[in-house]
Amino acid sequence: MDIEIRAADPTEYDTIGEITAQAYLLDGLLAFGNSDWYLGELRDVAKRAAAAEVLVALLGGEPIGTVTYVAAGGPMAELSRPGEAEIRMLAVSRAARGRGAGEALVRTCVDRAKAADGCTGMVLSTQPIMHAAHRVYERLGFTRAPARDWNPIEGVEFTLLTYELTLSTTPVVNDRACCSSHHWL
Repeated sequence: MDIEIRAADPTEYDTIGEITAQAYLLDGLLAFGNSDWYLGELRDVAKRAAAAEVLVALLGGEPIGTVTYVAAGGPMAELSRPGEAEIRMLAVSRAARGRGAGEALVRTCVDRAKAADGCTGMVLSTQPIMHAAHRVYERLGFTRAPARDWNPIEGVEFTLLTYELTLSTTPVVNDRACCSSHHWL
């Protein structure tokens, strides 16, 4: 069965929010577990869909994963510089891991960035323990950027690693990127 990647539909927001929240919780990625304030952000898909593009991975028509693509200069950017798009909140349900959904979601984000006027790179943050995700990023050409590592929680040792990807300056036409809805416009 092939994995389909498309813009998330509002009817899927609750499911996608729960996939994201559970991935972060079960993988121990939240500094304060069930009481972490970020859990609410992970579940609030409508909020991020209003400021960025939320993509969903479907297998057999069922949501199994998600990612938030932040266009260069988008309001949800945390770490990107001018001309860089950003990948945020990548999550795949535990039951669906190992089937390529995470890589397909990242590839779709890269395709969108390549198709965007003036976008010269991509950036993302990841936690040190996310080794499988690191392998996906590296396989797709992302490289570590240790000088850009950062700590989102003041007073708590919680460093996020940064990966970046330099995009070709040659314009790329990509029908998938052109035909989806772009919530950030």
